[in-house]
Amino acid sequence: MKLGAQLYTVRQFTRTPEDIEKTLRKIKAMGFDVIQISGFGPMDPHKLGDLIHELELDVCITHNSYERLTKDLDNLIEEHRLMGCDAIGIGSMPNQFRGSKEGAQAFIKEFNEIAKKIADAGMKFGYHNHDFEFERFDGRLVMDMLLEDTVPEFGFILDTYWLQAGGVSPEDYIRRASPRMKVCHFKDMKIVKNEALPRKIGPTFTEVGTGNLNLAACMKACIESGVSHIVIEQDICEIDPFESLGISYANLKKLAADAGALEV
Repeated sequence: MKLGAQLYTVRQFTRTPEDIEKTLRKIKAMGFDVIQISGFGPMDPHKLGDLIHELELDVCITHNSYERLTKDLDNLIEEHRLMGCDAIGIGSMPNQFRGSKEGAQAFIKEFNEIAKKIADAGMKFGYHNHDFEFERFDGRLVMDMLLEDTVPEFGFILDTYWLQAGGVSPEDYIRRASPRMKVCHFKDMKIVKNEALPRKIGPTFTEVGTGNLNLAACMKACIESGVSHIVIEQDICEIDPFESLGISYANLKKLAADAGALEV
């Protein structure tokens, strides 16, 4: 199993080509060999590909916009080939599809075809969940519609935090997504005082291994499901995001080693 960093965590440091290069070199120096690209500003794809190969980074998957996936897919595929990346993801279902059974069905219909086109190019497609997919319409969760009504080429990038926030068992859904998941996002949850919330207390993001999620059970489910890559993602960091990644990486390696998936 390969462990890595979802670079959305450090998105404020990837807005310009100069920042992207500095961040990739810093991530490599921290010991990461695997990354997911998300939240990058514009950069010449040939230069980005050259930099990734120079640093010997494995780009396991990306997040891309709905617009690029629907209107610029051929160029997007070629850019992935330049990076040596074989998996193309979308970070979320766009707002226009949310909030109804009909919207979810329309998204599924459109992305079943996109997933098949990506597969025809020799690559994988991955859908990243949040918690809104656990809204129920006519007795069915949107996430269940995504799992049950999509073609085999429609893959997943399940997220442990958002599965928990959706009120389901993260490890159960990891198993349900097998064998259609190459990459899983490990993200932890803690409960904190928050004056902005009605009850003044609620969940938020925290470093892997420092929160309340049963990530050991999630790790076991990933191993049993054949997930090949686990990447750390933290939407909001209370400390320096690079320091946050370092803490999470050390704890994730221990989790993987304890589960027999990694020697450290």
